[in-house]
Amino acid sequence: MELFDIGMVGLSVMGRSLALNMADHGFRVAGYNRSRAVTDAVMREHPHKNLAPFYELQELVQALRRPRKVMLMIQAGAAVDAVIDQLVPLLEPGDMILDGGNSFFEDTRRRRDGLEAQGIVYFGVGISGGEEGARNGPSIMPGGDAAAYETVRPIFEAIAAQAGGAPCCTYIGPDGAGHYVKMVHNGIEYADMQLIAESYLLLKHVGGFSNAALADLFAKWNEGELKSYLIGITAGIFREKDDLATGELLDHIVDSAAQKGTGRWASIESLKQGVDISMITAAAGARVLSNQLARRAKAAELLTGPAPKTAGDRAAFAEQVREGLYAAKIAAYAQGFDLMRDASAVYSWSLDLGAIARIFRAGCIIQADFLNDITAAYERDPALQNLMLDEFFRARIQKNQNSLREIAATGILSGLPLPAMTSAVSYLDAFRAAHVGANLIQAQRDCFGAHTYLRTDREGTFHHEWGKTI
Repeated sequence: MELFDIGMVGLSVMGRSLALNMADHGFRVAGYNRSRAVTDAVMREHPHKNLAPFYELQELVQALRRPRKVMLMIQAGAAVDAVIDQLVPLLEPGDMILDGGNSFFEDTRRRRDGLEAQGIVYFGVGISGGEEGARNGPSIMPGGDAAAYETVRPIFEAIAAQAGGAPCCTYIGPDGAGHYVKMVHNGIEYADMQLIAESYLLLKHVGGFSNAALADLFAKWNEGELKSYLIGITAGIFREKDDLATGELLDHIVDSAAQKGTGRWASIESLKQGVDISMITAAAGARVLSNQLARRAKAAELLTGPAPKTAGDRAAFAEQVREGLYAAKIAAYAQGFDLMRDASAVYSWSLDLGAIARIFRAGCIIQADFLNDITAAYERDPALQNLMLDEFFRARIQKNQNSLREIAATGILSGLPLPAMTSAVSYLDAFRAAHVGANLIQAQRDCFGAHTYLRTDREGTFHHEWGKTI
């Protein structure tokens, strides 16, 4: 019997799509789902000569070529541990478990350590691109043992998206590095989506743009420096007609956005590491507040605010929003890459930020022409401390920051919630500021808690008896 190249455990949307992608590229895939009905549906609806169904994990494992490669595409959390517990007695030293879900990177590090002691190789594999990407070419972020990666590299690089003739897949680093980078990718995604939503608010309520006009505008933006997957699908969303009512579908969608937690994880890790990703945190917070529909409705009755201003020159205002969005986007990506840069040092991962930017250029949700410029920035200076310090992005910030300030101010004076854009302004100003007021905060800390302070005119640590002068 001819053996299979890889086993896919979990045949829901992402697992099924990846399995078929692998099968298309000539790899023989053994598929398993805990629900027999799901497995049968996949085989019935997506028959493929290189994909075969299995209904017991033991049979799947026995059908795999050594070293065995079992990929998990199941819900993150306890389910992953449960399947690992079932697989371990069936595997041998040198066999591999590849977790392609959105697992928390610390869980990946824990699982790696436990399985390594048993001789089993464990990889945390970040995958971005949704169903379409998984089926036709995602961005792949594998983290684990560098030598073992060579065993799965041919599969991953074959199924990954292509950008500039290169696969959007690269070895990220040891233990949880792959899932950490995927977490930050999703955090950047949160900020990017929030910035687009805030641009929509400004253009709709201040600019008075209709959905049709917004569709045309975003389509035009997608031909320039903002060209990206998110801008492109947004143009299409504005045009989409409702199949259940009149008008565009967007106007019938409840004003509430869900989240799966990766953006929140990024925010928590940034606080642990001491890295400012305020825009990503603001975007996650905006989703939280969007879910409080009843409280927002009550507050709208009791709390008044200013009426939205009206743009005099709509075309000029739209260009101002475009420039401001681009400047804010730079700040958001700067924060995300800064978090990865710091994590690389904290966890001794030696992350190649330029390579990471390269694999984000296609396949993933944040894919954009913009990523080519980020890649180039790290090629110019692999030790770049922050994207805003690169000559290319510094020039764009200088050119566009006034537009960002203008639209942020317009939003505030119009009573529109712009948490990500206003955070971008604050981040930019704090990042470049000679004085941020922290000397007063440290004086307060020393006053009430004797936490000491440093001086500008001499070396050493000092404490002052503040009661003598207050």
